This record gives sequence, structure tokens and C-alpha cells, in this order.
Amino acid sequence: MRSFNNIDHTILMSIIRTNIKDNRFTRLVEGLLKAGYCEQWTYHPSHSGTPQGGIASPILANVYMDRLDKFVEQSLIPVYTRGKRRTDNATYNRLHNQMNKAKQYGKIERLKTLRKAMQQLPSVDPYDEGYRRLRYIRYADDFLLGLVGTRAEAEEIKASLTTFLGTELKLTLAAEKTLITHAQTGRARFLGYDIGTLASDTKMDTRKHRSVNGKIGFYIPDDVIPKKSKRYMRDGKPIHRPELLNNSDYDNIILYQGEYRGLVNYYALAQNLQTLSYLQWIMRGSLLKTLARKGNTTVAKVAAKLQATTQTTEGPRKCLKVIVPREGKTPLVAVFGGISLRRRRNPAIQDQITLPYARQRSEIIERLLNDTCEVCGSKKNIQMHHIRKLADLNKQGRREKPEWMKIMISRQRKSIPLCVRCHNDIHHNRPRSKT
Repeated sequence: MRSFNNIDHTILMSIIRTNIKDNRFTRLVEGLLKAGYCEQWTYHPSHSGTPQGGIASPILANVYMDRLDKFVEQSLIPVYTRGKRRTDNATYNRLHNQMNKAKQYGKIERLKTLRKAMQQLPSVDPYDEGYRRLRYIRYADDFLLGLVGTRAEAEEIKASLTTFLGTELKLTLAAEKTLITHAQTGRARFLGYDIGTLASDTKMDTRKHRSVNGKIGFYIPDDVIPKKSKRYMRDGKPIHRPELLNNSDYDNIILYQGEYRGLVNYYALAQNLQTLSYLQWIMRGSLLKTLARKGNTTVAKVAAKLQATTQTTEGPRKCLKVIVPREGKTPLVAVFGGISLRRRRNPAIQDQITLPYARQRSEIIERLLNDTCEVCGSKKNIQMHHIRKLADLNKQGRREKPEWMKIMISRQRKSIPLCVRCHNDIHHNRPRSKT
């Protein structure tokens, strides 16, 4: 459901004035809501909604949606919540009694047969009319309700929500998003996760009881990996990213690792977290191709150079690693990979401190600040020499390339810092000065 753009100003201000008696503050909020916006030098007034991108927008939206929270908590949940536990399954209990007798008389084969039959049945009655549960969760303008009940009751809840939102908050449910989904045969989408119930008759705990049936499971949606892979692929294969060719190897690895780590941390609760290994393979190929293109070499050589192992809480993991030595300081280390894909029940995102690297400036500025001639090593009167295009360095008929030309070809750069003497030698087309 989308509600940010449809928030009624009159209703919102009445909610605020109910709890806040400061007229100066309420007038300030009202002015914020009616300020409007300017697009292409044209003023557009705001008749509904909250300011998009404003820091107060999420707070105002939560204030507005608080009425929905109270309606669900006070009106819906008490009606659709009853019973302490489901009644026992009579067939299951009968088999359990027979199994105890077989165990008592030492009938092992009979015992195994009865145990397999019991594992095909629920221990309680899943259709118990005296047992109902309704759970509710909301984040901003998205909410999810979980019901233990019939589809008819789910339709009643949807109708009640539609009526309340239309009359009390003047909001409408988005038909394409407001769906009734059976948790065993389908999955509901909420905050980027697919949510359903788990079912496995072979997953046992230490007491030989089925441990996952009926529990809620979180899954990475099927469309997430293809969508996230698009920026790293072309024609079904990993490809380099041209916009990163001017970055250092350290910066590129830090960037790729940050993008990958963000996805792993967000989907750490997913039952199928292992499926991100395919995305890691694609990103690794794209990273290697980007570094190979930048260094004018092959992917195999870059992979052999950067292949390493890093220690994690789950043991050693293969990764790509770049180490940048620093004089008098600990070296900078950039790692891609080495992140465990084991599901975490209570994930906690830790702050990742990335040390700044001196090559974060553009290369021309960095080389100028280095203040060193790249031909003779002088640090006096450094200037930047430019050429029109790299193809001019490989013209036919040139017997031997001078040192400055070899440096530019190897670095694939159309500029080079030089001292005044070396710069004049180039422009006067003479060998390197000896004095």
C-alpha cells in the first residue's frame, strides 16, 4: 500500500493537534505540508502527502499511520485471536499409543513403520475452529498481517482494513500489492523478502521431533539475483565496468566488496542465503575483468596475482586481496569475498571501517601533488605533459621510443608529470638532456 503521497493534510493536522497543544509548532508543520515544490521554474502546490526527501516525512507518516496500528491492535487482533493451543490430532495420538505398545513388546519393525506413519501427520489439528491467531507488523507505509484461520476470515480482515482506511484516513489499498497468500503454497513479499512457512518431515531436533514444520521462513526472492546481476553482466556473461577504469585496484575491490557485503547483510535471515554465491561469482568475474582491462593484462594473470585466503568466523575463505604498503604505517588491505553465507538467526550489522587510500583523488591531481618527474625523478618545477591520443605513441617508422613514451604506453595515460628540462626535451624533439 502506498500512503505517503495520499496523506490527507486535514486528518494529519487533527492527529497532531490532539497530542500537541503548541500552536506555533502546529502552524510550522502545516506550513511545511503546504509549502509545495518548484519544478522547471514552475510552482506546484501541495494538496496532500508529505514532503518527499524531507527529514520529517517518515515521522509524519508514522504519526498518520498510528491510527491504523491502534485499529488493528484494538479491533482486529482481539476478534481473530482465541484459544491457547490447537487440539491434538486423534489419528496421530492413536499411532503414538500403538508405537508405545510396539516398543514395550520389542517389535522393532512395527515400531519403525508406525514412526514413519506418524511423521506424515501433524501432531495437532491444523483446522481447529477454536484456535486463531492474528499478527501484524508495519514499516512505513508497508504492512503485513499473518493469520491462522480461513480464507473467508482473511477476506473479512481485508474488507475491514479497506473500510477503515477509506473512512478514517482517506487512503486506498493498492490492488496489486494487497494480496491474500496461503503461506504453505505461496509466499508474501515484504521489505524485499519472500515470507512463507517451512515444511519438512525429516528435519528433527535432538528429541527426534520435527523442528521446522509451521515455522516462518524468510527467502531471497527469485528476481533479486537477476536484477542485481544486470550491472555486472552483458549477454549472460560478467563484463568489466568502464566507469571504474580510472580507479585504483584498492578502490575497486573496496567498492565491489561493499556492494556484495550489503546484500549479504540484508538477506542474512534468508533460508536460501547460499544462492548469493552465484552473484558473488558474477561480481568476481566483473571485478577481475575490470582490473585486467585497467592493467591491460589478462583475467588469469590478475586472478593469480590477487588470489589469497582470509580468516573468518567460519574458517578460512578464498578471496581476492590487494595490499598497499605504507611507509611507517600498517599496510592497507582490500578484500573481495571471504564472507560466510551461513544463515544468521540474529544478524547484527557491524560498522566497516575503510581506511582512506591516498589514490582517492583523480590520478592527474595525485601525480601533480607527488611533485616528481617520472622520467628523471627531479622534484623541481614539475609540469604536466599531454598528448591528443594514445594512438599517436605507436606511429609506424619510429625506431626507438623514448622513456617518457614508454611510461605513458605502459600506464595507458595521456598525461605525464615532467620537470622543465625533460618537458623541453620532448617539445624540441631531442634526446634526454645530460646536464
